[in-house]
Amino acid sequence: MNFRFSKCAVALTLALLAASNPKLAQAEEILNTTPASSTEASQAVPVETDTTEKTDSTESPAPATTEAENPSSSETAETSDPTSETTDTTASEARTVTPAATETSQPVEGQTVDVRILATTDLHTNLVNYDYYQDKPVETLGLAKTAVLIEEAKKENPNVVLVDNGDTIQGTPLGNYKSIVDPIEEGEQHPMYAALETLGFDVGTLGNHEFNYGLAYLEKVIRTANMPLVNANVLDPTTKDFLYTPYTIVKKTFTDTEGKKVTLNVGVTGIVPPQILNWDKAYLEGKVIVRDAVEAVRDIIPTMRENGADIVLVLSHSGIGDDQYEVGEENVGYQIASLKGVDAVITGHSHAEFPGTAEKPSFYAKYSGVDDTNGKINGTPVTMAGKYGDHLGVIDLNLVFKDGKWTATSSKAAIRKIDTKSSVADGRIIDLAKEAHNETIKYVRQQVGETTVPINSFFALVQDDPSVQIVNNAQIWYAKQQLAGTPEANLPILSAAAPFKAGTRGDASAYTDIPAGPIAIKNVADLYLYDNVVAILKVNGAQLKEWLEMSAGQFNQVDPSSTEPQNLVNTDFRTYNFDVIDGVTYQYDITQPNKYDRDGKVVNETASRVRNLQYNGQDVTADQEFIVVTNNYRANGTFPGVREASINRLLNLENRQAIINYIIAEKVINPTADNNWTFTDSIKGLDLRFLTADRAKALVADQEGIVYLQASTSSEGFGEFKFVYTEPKVVTPDEQQSDQGNTGQDIVLESGQRITLPAVNPPAPAPQHKLASPHSQASTKTLPATGEATSMLSLLGLTLIGFVGAWTKKKEH
Repeated sequence: MNFRFSKCAVALTLALLAASNPKLAQAEEILNTTPASSTEASQAVPVETDTTEKTDSTESPAPATTEAENPSSSETAETSDPTSETTDTTASEARTVTPAATETSQPVEGQTVDVRILATTDLHTNLVNYDYYQDKPVETLGLAKTAVLIEEAKKENPNVVLVDNGDTIQGTPLGNYKSIVDPIEEGEQHPMYAALETLGFDVGTLGNHEFNYGLAYLEKVIRTANMPLVNANVLDPTTKDFLYTPYTIVKKTFTDTEGKKVTLNVGVTGIVPPQILNWDKAYLEGKVIVRDAVEAVRDIIPTMRENGADIVLVLSHSGIGDDQYEVGEENVGYQIASLKGVDAVITGHSHAEFPGTAEKPSFYAKYSGVDDTNGKINGTPVTMAGKYGDHLGVIDLNLVFKDGKWTATSSKAAIRKIDTKSSVADGRIIDLAKEAHNETIKYVRQQVGETTVPINSFFALVQDDPSVQIVNNAQIWYAKQQLAGTPEANLPILSAAAPFKAGTRGDASAYTDIPAGPIAIKNVADLYLYDNVVAILKVNGAQLKEWLEMSAGQFNQVDPSSTEPQNLVNTDFRTYNFDVIDGVTYQYDITQPNKYDRDGKVVNETASRVRNLQYNGQDVTADQEFIVVTNNYRANGTFPGVREASINRLLNLENRQAIINYIIAEKVINPTADNNWTFTDSIKGLDLRFLTADRAKALVADQEGIVYLQASTSSEGFGEFKFVYTEPKVVTPDEQQSDQGNTGQDIVLESGQRITLPAVNPPAPAPQHKLASPHSQASTKTLPATGEATSMLSLLGLTLIGFVGAWTKKKEH
């Protein structure tokens, strides 16, 4: 394959340079301004979509449902067709079928119809049931498995509106491959939207991660989605017009409770968190403004009604949040569900689940107005269908035509979990995914180096950990190169990283687990899930301490006088906010209360958990200055300590690629944790318990102070462990890592940007292995077999991929 740099590809990476740090308040001037429903701007005109039912009496063929074979088996996969009576939902090219006029009639007083809304959210390019990090099929995720639930739900009630709630094109190596390594060309449909179109999705919205690759790339994705993608709160900064289609009216022909056809106009709008201005500042600064999500929905509802919407559905790419509200908040599903005129809400973003069950109530059940049994918030049905396609949201509305309008007389929301015990998947999705899937597998199997020790995150929440250590080692290594010759190079360089995979949100499979030996790109992607960009901050000692006080929220406050078992880890705290800062040493006294809640708000002004914060064995002073290497998400957020940084600058490389380049340069790494953070002896003798993956019990023999107790009886896949305080043993970083910032060969791009390769004389490539050929399974509806890695590009080519951040095919975009 011939590659070259394109203006689009170079811009994708180099746009990240020289960003300043205005606060989210840059949008405050328009937070209370209602934009005109700009019909002059082509992208602001609402779309009317006709997706009425087919009237042909001939039954359409059913979608093929496939049971994937074990990848280690050479036998042909068995296929089953549990949906043989289901009408084919594969859309025609135009995706509109107009019924004969005689089949529908104007609604009459008292007429009733049962409508079902089906929703996916946060698919994150989990197109098929495959874990690219572990390089093997799994049964716990994937749109191919969600599709089975969709077809089952359609059989129960064909009066369906099918929607996607965003965060669709990013999140796995497949998403990275189709955006950076081999990005979609002009006119090419993204495989995720090809799948959604195949399944007959009516409409979708944009999540925050849709903006991760820049506006130009997103525009290409939208143009070929073949379905409306609505958003009502991202605006043009100059005209204040909607940047995207603010809403659509989907015209559906349903069958009422008497068997008669009736047309219903379903109005759909969507929102994204205003915080995208921070998270993707390098791409969005000066190019968009973002309104408060609640106000945007409130103001668009009358327009939707005036233009014929019989019911209003909101695709809220926002968490549910809570019953308290401030303008500009990230998670506002609760408030949107409380707005007058909203009939149903799809939430997401938080990767949580709502409603809960009697056995497992949702996190939100405690708030006033929440009906966790029927899935309602202040009377409005709401779903949050987890993540990665592991659940399907289902909202049932019973509508009656009364006083000239359709009104919901009853409603119920629920979520359905995919079948994790079988390999049944939708064969159509498996088929259309094959090319992108196979290319992604080749990409992630490329070897970049070796590790002398295993790298896992099973105990990352109770002790310093190799999976975080390697990230911090790599970030310090990269920053020293980039800061060489600058005034900041004379300051101590620290690094902050968090365990992204540490049983996140109750998922026992969500742990990094890399054995000693070869390291491939898939392993680095497993270490660093997100498409973040390296950033540097200049903070003082006081700010550094506040940063760590926020991280201390990962732990519950424990009673030093209790002899009863106590839970060590605060499971409501997001592990991606548990920053470990390397380059200093410190301890946590968790017998003290937290200063901050999980959102960074002060809850105990005088509280202090951070003890013995030292640099080079000396106490850190309040005015002592440091450079901290982190990522754009943290640098542009509102973390305590971070928001006061005097320097805040993005560099020109993804954090994930910095890790790859570090491993290539080092050739063989030893990321043994340096134990720079520990607990104080205030917990000595306490019975402290925590959960991690049950399979981690096999590692206990090599862990000092960790005891396996039993398999968890309440959390599937987890085990219960005991943490026993031992005297801390700190390893000096210089003894176990090379981070001297070795600079090397320069490459100057046509933009004038200088890029430095890891070394003048790159090390010899690591040993490579044969790749299992996927073509042997081409005739079956299965995923390719797992195999050992081979390098499809030269080592230098791989390095260039990393530093440039984007390649493109020969055709100019």
